[in-house]
Amino acid sequence: MLVDFNTLPEESRVWIYQANRSFSEEEIEQLKGQLDTFIEAWTAHGKDLKAGYKIVYKRFIVIAMDQNLNAATGCSIDASVNFIQQLEQQYNVDLMDKMNVSYKQGEYIAYKPLVDFKKMAQQKAVSKNTIVFNNLVTNIAEFNENWEVPASESWHSRFIK
Repeated sequence: MLVDFNTLPEESRVWIYQANRSFSEEEIEQLKGQLDTFIEAWTAHGKDLKAGYKIVYKRFIVIAMDQNLNAATGCSIDASVNFIQQLEQQYNVDLMDKMNVSYKQGEYIAYKPLVDFKKMAQQKAVSKNTIVFNNLVTNIAEFNENWEVPASESWHSRFIK
C-alpha cells in the first residue's frame, strides 16, 4: 500500500540507498513509476505493507515502512533488495555498496569510497564540520534528525582528527 512518505509515523523503518552518481530528471521520473509499482504490490506473507519513498538530492532512494500495520519479513526485505538490484542493473548505478561515503561540498553531493574519504580526512580535505549522510539511521525520526549531519556527529567522526 503506497502512501505519501511524509504521512508515515516517525517510528517507521527506513532503508537508504545511495547512488554513486546523480540520476537525471528523466531517470527520476522512471524511478518514481517503478517505485510506485513496487511499493503498491509489496507484501509480507500476503499482507499489505504501508510504505512510501522519497528521492533526495537526485541521489538517494529512501524507502520507509510503517511497521504498526504489518512488519517486514525476510521475504519482503528480500523482495525489496531484489528490486533495488534490478534498478542497479537497469540504470547502471551502484545503490547497495555500504562502503562508500556521500557528503556535501557546498551544494554539490560528493561520493567517495570509504578508503578515499579516510585519506581526505587525513589530508584535512574534509573536516568535522563536513556535512555527511548517515545512512545507518533506522527510522523516520532518525532520518529527519540524524541523516544529514556534521561528520563529528556521525560514525564518520572516527576518521577525522
